[in-house]
Amino acid sequence: MSGPARQRTRLQRLERRLGGSLLTQLRASWRAGSLTLLGLLLGFYLAQNISSLLLIQLRGGRPAGVLLIVLLFELLVRLRSRFVSDTPGLGWVVVDNLRIGATYALVLEAFKLGT
Repeated sequence: MSGPARQRTRLQRLERRLGGSLLTQLRASWRAGSLTLLGLLLGFYLAQNISSLLLIQLRGGRPAGVLLIVLLFELLVRLRSRFVSDTPGLGWVVVDNLRIGATYALVLEAFKLGT
């Protein structure tokens, strides 16, 4: 016996879309899943190390280094939107995850420093 029919609301459409994307990720190959996760973790690791090195190396210190990294991310986003039309390939997904991991690391570092 099934329950009452659900209305087609925006929340219901969002739930279906998120569920569909989650199932797509679960059905994907191990290679694609592990590469996307490695991209995320590697982006986090590299951003933490680069931001600490830029504190010592750059004249402006960490704010100037973070600004350069954020500008690089913006360039990557612009390139992706120019070259990829519909569904991105695995390489672009890994680049996006590198960007997301690095952005998270920079925001977390700023939160820890209170800036």
